[in-house]
Amino acid sequence: MERLIPQPVIAVVSDFIALAETHATLDSLFAYADAPGEPPIGSKPAKALEWLRRINKESDDPLAILGRLIENYMESELPKNPYYEWEKKKIDFVKKLPDILARYGMRYVSGGLITNGSSLSSLPLKEAIQRRNAPAVEMEFTRALENLHSDPREAVSAACNILESTFKVYITDEKLQTPAKQDLQGLWKVVRDSLGLDTKAVEDEDLKRILSGLYSLTDGIGALRTHASSAHGAGRKMYNLKPRHARLAINAAHTLTMFILESWDEQKQKDSNRH
Repeated sequence: MERLIPQPVIAVVSDFIALAETHATLDSLFAYADAPGEPPIGSKPAKALEWLRRINKESDDPLAILGRLIENYMESELPKNPYYEWEKKKIDFVKKLPDILARYGMRYVSGGLITNGSSLSSLPLKEAIQRRNAPAVEMEFTRALENLHSDPREAVSAACNILESTFKVYITDEKLQTPAKQDLQGLWKVVRDSLGLDTKAVEDEDLKRILSGLYSLTDGIGALRTHASSAHGAGRKMYNLKPRHARLAINAAHTLTMFILESWDEQKQKDSNRH
């Protein structure tokens, strides 16, 4: 069943983008978001309002289009000293919209995604990875980010667990030999060898440097979970783990996880083309 954009959300979004955009950029924005039909006739507020209503009537997934429409506003840096009216409105819009979405059980997820919560929250991480369901995996990282300020150690543990789960699902589904030592580094070695991500197999020097960074990334995240997260006892040495450290670990784990899922899909596509 299609997920409709609630009317109060339509009202707030149409009001803001009409102020923030010219007629030309408004048309380009809706075209980029794959909104159906030609631009409606009328003023910018009337055009935006009519187009959003049309999205609900004619689109298979209205919330997907809404996510693309608001992505740039939600994720770009907010003006520090707003002068123009649209800048002041942007600050108000970015702060107000999540609350309005929440009234209807929805939320904005980084990357231009609007979720209604039900399908993603009930989808186990293992199944999400197997399906390569990026929004559901994104939701797990969002949950990790939500713990940044209240419990950075728990957030780091969650980020590492998502990465570890991705490795284990890949190894199981591809029927690979499970390493004797099933820590993050051991699992990652099996995955990278299978996906052809070993630096020795890559000729481009720039890509080699990035892949080498991925190796350090997994070592760092795994070590941080061991020494500073809530997954293990703190021992005698206490890490002063701050939200910025946890955010770094989560974003790094997110980057690697999404890269693996995309590489996995590409590998599957190549295999199917051979048969």
